[in-house]
Amino acid sequence: MSDELVNFNVLSGIRIMHIHHFELVEGARHATGLTVVIDVFRAFSTVCYLYGQGAEKVLAAATPEDAFAFRKQDPRVILAGERQEKKITGFDFGNSPSEVLKHDLTGRTVVLTTSAGTLGLVSAGNASGLLTGSLVNAGAIVQYIRQKNPETVSLVAMGYNAVIPADEDRMCARYIEAKLMKSQVRPDLMEQSIRNGTGSRFFDPENLNSPEEDYHLCLDIDRFPFVLVCEKSNKYLFLKKIDMP
Repeated sequence: MSDELVNFNVLSGIRIMHIHHFELVEGARHATGLTVVIDVFRAFSTVCYLYGQGAEKVLAAATPEDAFAFRKQDPRVILAGERQEKKITGFDFGNSPSEVLKHDLTGRTVVLTTSAGTLGLVSAGNASGLLTGSLVNAGAIVQYIRQKNPETVSLVAMGYNAVIPADEDRMCARYIEAKLMKSQVRPDLMEQSIRNGTGSRFFDPENLNSPEEDYHLCLDIDRFPFVLVCEKSNKYLFLKKIDMP
């Protein structure tokens, strides 16, 4: 874990914002304050594209069984998600922005479950507020944090399958931190590091579960002007879309 301090001018004076960095499931469990659970490849990028295609509501489920149980209540519900990058048997979608873009989801409810991102959300039980994190809406996340002006922010990089640290999630956390601190960011260097690291699997022609198009869609920085705030809804998490002006 690493810490940074950010000063904000507020009406009552100067507030010190403490920014903490965590990783993987254990990090999610230790996160406090306003917490951003980051999964760039691909869960929380996918959720943004689901809303971009017109979805009315997206829920996060801990397990495929929970997702199937929700669809039993409403057969129109769309199931999306993966385990080990592979679409779950019986699901409508995998965890792929390029797949989502092929469909009109206007008015539909989607339940998502993934190996890392959704696991991080359900593990962040000590957070006072909870957001999903990705590069495609990173600017909106920064704006939301500034608006809330919390004393503590936790940035949790969930990594690959929630067991291996991942360049893209670490870079996203640093990007959000830099924007909060009003520091200069080099997206080209960030992209190069990701492409040469854990992003390289999207350029492996034998890896059919990770199409190259997903890589580019997940790195389309600030494509979406909204945040996804997590609200408890029975045994599920409602990923509520909030537009940022």
